[in-house]
Amino acid sequence: MASKPEFVQHVCDLLESAGMITNRKMFGEYGIYCDGKLFALICDNQLFIKITEAGKAMMPDLQTAPPYKGAKPYFLFEQIDDSSVLTNFVTATCKELPPPKPPKPRKLKANTSK
Repeated sequence: MASKPEFVQHVCDLLESAGMITNRKMFGEYGIYCDGKLFALICDNQLFIKITEAGKAMMPDLQTAPPYKGAKPYFLFEQIDDSSVLTNFVTATCKELPPPKPPKPRKLKANTSK
C-alpha cells in the first residue's frame, strides 16, 4: 500500500521547526529531508527514521524495522502526534548525519551527427 500524500504532508508540517523539511517521491513511497539531508522514509503510512547514536540515546526502547523488504532497519517512529518529541528526535538525528553530497555535474552528450 502506497503512502498517502496527506500523511506525508502531516509529518512534514509537524517537523517544520526542525529545519527546512522537504519530501521526494521515491520508489512509490517518500524520502524526507531536513536541510537537504535524507533522514527518514515514509512507507505504508509509517515513519522510518535513520538509526543514529543520538536516537538510541534519546529513545533506547524505540522499535526498529526495515521500511521495505531487503532494506536495513530504521527506527519505526509510531508516536508522531507529539511534535516536540518528534522534532527533538529528528534534530538530534540530523546533527549526526553527514552533510549531503553535492550533485554530480551532468555530462553533456557529444553531438555525433554530421
